[in-house]
Amino acid sequence: MPASTPPPIEYDPRFESLEEDEGDTQAELLDVLHGIADTTFRDSGRPLRSVHAKSHGLLKAELHVLPGLPRTLAQGLFATPGTYPVVLRLSTTPGDVLADSVSTPRGLAVKVLGVRGERLPGSENDSTQDFVLVNATTFLNAGPKAFLGGLEVLAATTDKAPALKQALSAALRKAEGLLERSGMDSAALKALGGHPATHPLGDTYYSQTPLLFGPYMAKVALAPVAVGMTRLHGQPLDITAMPNALRQAVCDYFAQQGGEWELRVQLCTNIEEMPIEDAAAEWPESVSAYVPVARIVAPPQAGWTEALSAAIDEGLSFSPWHGLAAHRPLGSVNRVRKAAYEMSARLRARRRGAPIVEPTSLDELPFGP
Repeated sequence: MPASTPPPIEYDPRFESLEEDEGDTQAELLDVLHGIADTTFRDSGRPLRSVHAKSHGLLKAELHVLPGLPRTLAQGLFATPGTYPVVLRLSTTPGDVLADSVSTPRGLAVKVLGVRGERLPGSENDSTQDFVLVNATTFLNAGPKAFLGGLEVLAATTDKAPALKQALSAALRKAEGLLERSGMDSAALKALGGHPATHPLGDTYYSQTPLLFGPYMAKVALAPVAVGMTRLHGQPLDITAMPNALRQAVCDYFAQQGGEWELRVQLCTNIEEMPIEDAAAEWPESVSAYVPVARIVAPPQAGWTEALSAAIDEGLSFSPWHGLAAHRPLGSVNRVRKAAYEMSARLRARRRGAPIVEPTSLDELPFGP
């Protein structure tokens, strides 16, 4: 870490606090997410996720923990140098499967296999560590109640008026473009369909909410570092050319070359400026910069296939609560999301007629040679 960076603060339970009526909000949240899943299952016959239903890239990779990390960074998964197999899932946020011309924020879920150590409740028999990331630095909502309000809007439009959504998305992208040219942006406009039409492999993805990092607290980011990927940052993509333009762009890239990302950690060094319970709060990089702890390297490959979709989209679940106790998610938004992830996995397993289990090897998935 840079010498000028203050030392990280150790976690204290006082940094977390229940939001008023948090239990009631969680129950309502589960009802809304269940309703989204009911709607999409009724209309499509497929056991889709309530959010991030559509995948655009399904990739195999390896995570390499960097050697020589200082003690503050050599925590949990990153305590010692090593190499782990990884599954990556690129997605967009809606719970219904839309044409890519409805341009919404992108997600990148990371599942690291073969991870040993004290486990989080509910994942005691597993050996995976998940990181669930989105291409924005902060969560759209500060707390569970605001999160619930946003999901209720999403639920009201699920599987309705796809042509209208495409037209609205085009208008919102123009509005977002005007904001960005004036030096601003709007997370709300992006969430509603105004995300810029750019290549998803050029984006940096963030945990948005904090997690334990051994005795400390941190946020996590995954930034592209392969030259071919850094050139894609902000690169326009014609998302109106075909319904699966994002997926095709990912497949075209990985058909020709591999990818590489740097996994970075931002340690909490000032609890006033870097709060735990406000999920919408920006942690200033001027106070604590993101620093690398590992690299994820993906070879050239298919990028997405129907067989992989059946195995990963339908057969796996991704949750920040799959993992080590040393990386426990923090804050009220993460607390209510734990039950949501668990409910979603149970519901999808029942509807597909097969359990959703954590993989122990990439050989269990149809990646091919």
